[in-house]
Amino acid sequence: MSSTERSGSEQTNTEEREDEIELSVVMPCLNEADTLETCIGKAQRVFAEHGIAAEVVVADNGSSDGSLEIAGRLGARVVHVERRGYGSALIGGITEARGRYVLMGDADDSYDFLEIPKFLEKIREGHDLVQGCRLPAGGGTVLPGAMPFLHRWIGNPMLSSMVRAMFEAPVSDIYCGMRIFTRELYHRLDQRCTGMEFATEMIIKATLYDADIAEVPITLHPDGRQSHGPHLRTFRDGWRTVRFFMMYSPRWLFLYPGLALVLLGLLGYAVALPGATLFGVRFDAHTLLVASLALMLGYQSILFAIFTKTFAISEGLMPPDPRMDRLFETVDLERGLLVGGGAFVAGLLLLVAAVGQWQATRFGALDYAQTMRWVIPGVTLAALGFQTVLSGFFVSILGMGRR
Repeated sequence: MSSTERSGSEQTNTEEREDEIELSVVMPCLNEADTLETCIGKAQRVFAEHGIAAEVVVADNGSSDGSLEIAGRLGARVVHVERRGYGSALIGGITEARGRYVLMGDADDSYDFLEIPKFLEKIREGHDLVQGCRLPAGGGTVLPGAMPFLHRWIGNPMLSSMVRAMFEAPVSDIYCGMRIFTRELYHRLDQRCTGMEFATEMIIKATLYDADIAEVPITLHPDGRQSHGPHLRTFRDGWRTVRFFMMYSPRWLFLYPGLALVLLGLLGYAVALPGATLFGVRFDAHTLLVASLALMLGYQSILFAIFTKTFAISEGLMPPDPRMDRLFETVDLERGLLVGGGAFVAGLLLLVAAVGQWQATRFGALDYAQTMRWVIPGVTLAALGFQTVLSGFFVSILGMGRR
């Protein structure tokens, strides 16, 4: 047999062997000698009792406490991941997984791998991702001492509510690290986060990509490790999660605040431009100046929402959005230049008119309350018009990848 034939035969045999593996259980590991044997043993017990063609993959992130020896002795496949981080370990392990489905779970014995069958049964129904839920809101159970007070009653419920409101994710426990998903979905999501945000990134991107997500209740047990505490850091990782939510939602980070500021600015103009008095309060040039600030900041924020969304779609961080396509069909570069140029010229004309008023006084003292009603709108229109022209070119460059 030629070397080419041998290579082709080996590749075929490898593919057949991989096809025989239905499930890969991936456990990220960093000095988990206290509990790793228990976790692997439970998974292997489930494989044997339920006749599941499966493997355990230990994604080691630099253990020095004998975890590798434990995994090797029990027949688990060890994948060495040099880059530190919870997400890095999972990315390394999942990349090497051979199963059609991948179940991830921490190796600290807080997740009970005897619950694997309920995950497998659910994903066999055709779902893309099945998320575990530890919280009672989704039917889960948190045993005494299994979750710190702040996580149990504030952090997890708040962050889960945020992801449901911001992304409409159909989950009750965003931070639950025990879940099962298809390899096809994982490759489609193209995850980037290397830290604790990996788990939330998966839920958010799966939701954005319209994946079929289901949820199963599980029981969270106390951390079984004795030699060291949890790797999770409450405030640091909580902030990183909120930061990730905002970065993945230009609407909440830029668009909605921008619209609120523009509305506030327009309201300020409505009362200050005519010099209205409401409830005994006189609104004059100073109000007009603050209103212009709100308009410019709001408009800048809205432009950032467009920039961010365009870049994210071009880079594959987010799926294509029909609303963005309609926006670019309606407001193309040429229309943007016309509108921006028109606003800029209108602003200059108002400024010229203000100079004309100054000239009428032979460049002497001015009635500032009156003159500022020309100068402030003129400066504002000129600035917004100039921003529009520059932004039109910039967003066109960002969007070149879409075409």
